[in-house]
Amino acid sequence: MNNDPLIQAAVDIRLRAYAPYSRFLVGAAVETTDGQIYSGCNVENAAYPEATCAEAGAIAAMVAQGGRHIRRVAISGGVDTACPPCGGCRQKIREFASPDTPVTMASPTGEVLLVRTLAELLPDSFGPDNLA
Repeated sequence: MNNDPLIQAAVDIRLRAYAPYSRFLVGAAVETTDGQIYSGCNVENAAYPEATCAEAGAIAAMVAQGGRHIRRVAISGGVDTACPPCGGCRQKIREFASPDTPVTMASPTGEVLLVRTLAELLPDSFGPDNLA
């Protein structure tokens, strides 16, 4: 068990993932600037491209409850190597987070494997401020 509630939320929700095809369970959690934590897990589909990533689920849960600003992200993947967010999820995170937002990748048991800022994962990103 990890002492960081954000990482623990990602670890816990990972076990609820629906991944009958890949059997690769992923959990993600986002913490908003007011300290609220929202989590999501990957949901596969027989029509493979229609799957939903864990990060997208966590962001959708946050938005559904009125959250708009991500302070931190945690991801727990299905193996003991870091599970970074896919390109699409990096952009989804960018919509609600600043480039200096930390993204922590943890093992299924909560061991921190890698921490990167969003800017390191998505350099020279396009975000809401580009439209202002």
